[in-house]
Amino acid sequence: MAKLIVVTRDGTEHEIEGDTSLTVMENIRDAGFDELLALCGGCCSCATCHVHIEGGDKSAIPAMSEDENDLLDSTTDRDGNSRLSCQIPFSDALDGLRVRIAAED
Repeated sequence: MAKLIVVTRDGTEHEIEGDTSLTVMENIRDAGFDELLALCGGCCSCATCHVHIEGGDKSAIPAMSEDENDLLDSTTDRDGNSRLSCQIPFSDALDGLRVRIAAED
């Protein structure tokens, strides 16, 4: 299994075993991080699974869709590394991906 590094809002870093049949959001949620609300369950209709990509192979992450971009525009903590974790399929190519859970809106 590939590793996923999750940094919580207080700066604590956690390394989890990622399931490559799930999205980054599903891996974070299933690992018990309740800071990541993911209210829409991965339907790309909210921005409560917002993360900042801080490390790993960003070229292995699919391009952002227009819907994702629009939803991220509604957040207050958006930056150049912002993504919705529900829109990132986790794969072996993302082994070592480091994401920080965005500030709560």
